[in-house]
Amino acid sequence: MKNDRPRVLIVDDVPSNVQVLHQILKEKYAVSFATSGQKAIQLAGSLLPDIVLLDIKMPDLNGYEVCRRLKAEPLTKDIPIIFITALQETHDETAGFEAGGVDFITKPVSAPIVQARVATHVELKQQRDFLRSLSYRDGLTNIANRRHFDEQLRHNWSRAGRTQAPLSLLLFDVDFFKQYNDLYGHQAGDLCLQSIAAILEDEMKRTDDLTARTGGEEFCCLLPHTDHEGAVAVAQRIALRVREKGIEHQGSEVADVVTVSGGVVTSVVATESSPEEFYEAADKALYAAKRAGRDQVCSYRQVTS
Repeated sequence: MKNDRPRVLIVDDVPSNVQVLHQILKEKYAVSFATSGQKAIQLAGSLLPDIVLLDIKMPDLNGYEVCRRLKAEPLTKDIPIIFITALQETHDETAGFEAGGVDFITKPVSAPIVQARVATHVELKQQRDFLRSLSYRDGLTNIANRRHFDEQLRHNWSRAGRTQAPLSLLLFDVDFFKQYNDLYGHQAGDLCLQSIAAILEDEMKRTDDLTARTGGEEFCCLLPHTDHEGAVAVAQRIALRVREKGIEHQGSEVADVVTVSGGVVTSVVATESSPEEFYEAADKALYAAKRAGRDQVCSYRQVTS
């Protein structure tokens, strides 16, 4: 849904107000709009705009409540919100900042002021996003790191609980990687891990899919809305692609090339379970694959609803 241009979400129940802001911003931004608070929350979650211009007085949810709800959701909490309203009292402005807004523009709007304020907050958000992306990336493989994986696991676990959609997790461990490093050296080991990470990343076909390096030679793939059969198929395809990559490994006890062991778990989330238990189930599946001789994938179907 992303455009090359930053995306602005305008929220106002008066169409003429939306049209005025659209005319001011359309040259530099991709503009979407909502005419109710509920629709604004829905669009913000799906479009992930770079900024929201939010009216306060609306018939269903007022702007303060919309702002609070967006700030309460992990997916939308970092989107800057500018209140645009005819209210001009100090307590109105204070309430906007307390709800989580970053700025306050009064109606009737001035085009230069709107353009300047939007440009400033979009630029600040892009800088924060860039710094956050660096903190979430593994320096060696350039895929997500353990910190980002843990956050996304909690987020997707919560979302799966609301929607009752299946959530799948794949864990991989490079077989006999210590022996690989001892035999070929750490530089070759780094190249090996980068090659495996590239294979995993290539298999993640959807925006919500996530690949992460969570340990020295340990990798995870998080697959929302993926059933057990689909997750097992992905894991087996990854294991086959790693083997077919043909990275020489004379120190392995299962093959003369680098291989991986994999564990798969799929869950329909229940309130009494936790993401930690979910991860532990995948880890048990991975251990079962190692115990069974490595170079294979084992799985558990964990339906907890």
